[in-house]
Amino acid sequence: MNKFSILLLDDIPENIYSLKLLIEENFDINIFTAFKAQEAIEIVMNNPIDLILTDVQMPDIDGFQFAQYLKDIESTKDIPVIFITGIYEKDEYKNRGYNIGGIEYITKPIDNKLLISKLKIYINIFNTIKTSNDRLTKAEDLLIHSAKMASMGEMIGLISHQLKQPLNVLSLCVEDINLSYEFKELNDIYMEDFYKSTKKQIEYMNKTINGFLDFFNPNKKKENFLIKNSIYQSKEILKSKIDKLEVVFHLNIDEELELFGVEVELTQVLINIINNSLDAFKEKNIKKPEIFIKLFKKDNKNILIIEDNALGVENNQLEKILEPYFTTKDSGTGIGLHMVKLIIKNSFDGELKVLNTQKGLSFIIFLENY
Repeated sequence: MNKFSILLLDDIPENIYSLKLLIEENFDINIFTAFKAQEAIEIVMNNPIDLILTDVQMPDIDGFQFAQYLKDIESTKDIPVIFITGIYEKDEYKNRGYNIGGIEYITKPIDNKLLISKLKIYINIFNTIKTSNDRLTKAEDLLIHSAKMASMGEMIGLISHQLKQPLNVLSLCVEDINLSYEFKELNDIYMEDFYKSTKKQIEYMNKTINGFLDFFNPNKKKENFLIKNSIYQSKEILKSKIDKLEVVFHLNIDEELELFGVEVELTQVLINIINNSLDAFKEKNIKKPEIFIKLFKKDNKNILIIEDNALGVENNQLEKILEPYFTTKDSGTGIGLHMVKLIIKNSFDGELKVLNTQKGLSFIIFLENY
């Protein structure tokens, strides 16, 4: 478990040293110190700080201004701050500290026992939250693993289906050449046609197998990639199912937009979303199934939208559709779309929204632009 980290800010070195010594005698935690607000800001920006103890009266930037600065930054706004002062004891100053977001206002001379008691409470809260977050992360990892195993089973089914046709063609070619040999019909033209036909089927099978092997490669590195690659790959992997249902795709995408991460993970996201639509088409017997995919840039975000015309879901189901183990399918596990949400959030620092439209469901993915 990561150690609790505290930052001490005071322009008087003696105050810092005595406070640091007191804390070191009672806790095994990381202690950072700064004598100026500018130094403290640099420490906060480069280290995971869990609690700040700051003096109020300081030259240049006082404790209130320092705390306000941190509260205005997204990455530091939630760091708890304790104000320490020997001058600003009036309620108006205390209220100012609390309004900025301070959690405590301690006056000098410091009551050591009181301070240690308060720090124990904050450190215990931190450890409890950290333990809960670790358990949540493990649970999410387990969900993703379960979803990947379920996805792998379906992918294997798709592989066998996609290889069945070229295998049948190869079988017919072999049977045909055997008959042609018996009837002495083999010649250069026939052998050339046989070579081209079998080579085409073998290349298709090789491409299919390599595509699936690449999809399940666990050692992919993060890198910049074109989002369009995941769109086309997901369609190719689901091709047999798409063709069987006669689904028409409408693509309106900016083919130059890039994303940083593992390409196969975005492909997995799109496979799950598209597959969800394919299942809905089949279950609801949609006569003219359509999927619309849009990709564009807006306000420094890549926005990827996948919509279908499968009539959507009930509003009470829409609220739960991304929750683990919730499913509207008789044979569903309820972890596919939840896994999609986790991958978008954890792997791409993105956001997923699901809406009902007039025709069906709309999955809107917000991704960072690179």
